[in-house]
Amino acid sequence: MKQILLAALLIVVPVSVFSATELWLSPGHKPPAGAGTSNPLGDLTDYQAIISDTRALVEAGKLSAAEHRATDFETRWDDAESSLRPKAPAAWGNVDAAADRVFAALRARSPDTQTVKKRLTALSDRLSHPSAGGSKGGVQQVAGIAVTDANGHAIPCETLLGKLRSALANGAIGDADLAQARSLQSRATQRCNADDDVHSDQLSARALALSSQ
Repeated sequence: MKQILLAALLIVVPVSVFSATELWLSPGHKPPAGAGTSNPLGDLTDYQAIISDTRALVEAGKLSAAEHRATDFETRWDDAESSLRPKAPAAWGNVDAAADRVFAALRARSPDTQTVKKRLTALSDRLSHPSAGGSKGGVQQVAGIAVTDANGHAIPCETLLGKLRSALANGAIGDADLAQARSLQSRATQRCNADDDVHSDQLSARALALSSQ
């Protein structure tokens, strides 16, 4: 009888341990990425990694390489806008604004290393706590055209420039105002390329206000 009980015990114990281990390691029981955090945008680990790489390049004095690495962030962030922004528009806008300040610092004619470092740190902090602080709420307008979202964040300059291009292509802006509109478009594009959404949007809005539609 003792031998039978011992044999049963040798079978039951390993199976129980295996089952418990399998249950613990199964996908359904793994803690989700970012568990224990309240980041409304989800797991931003990959973005933090890019910022870490960029900071290392800045520390090494390789500002040109740092700008290229920051552009990787910009591309990835812009590509994910359609999925991230709806989750938490205000939080998304906070990160986007911090990122624009980094790009502007790195793309300055003579980048200041200390300024770049401070802005990278601010962006990293914002990625960890995107809802912290906050911006002035309410839609802001220029010439009757909205230039911010409901949370007060500047609308991506590409959006208003796209509307302006459509207005020009569709003949919505009359001949009398065409030269002015194209001049504003050119200046808005320059500011957009410099990651200055605020002033780019203001210029685009002034041009769009000339539309008859």
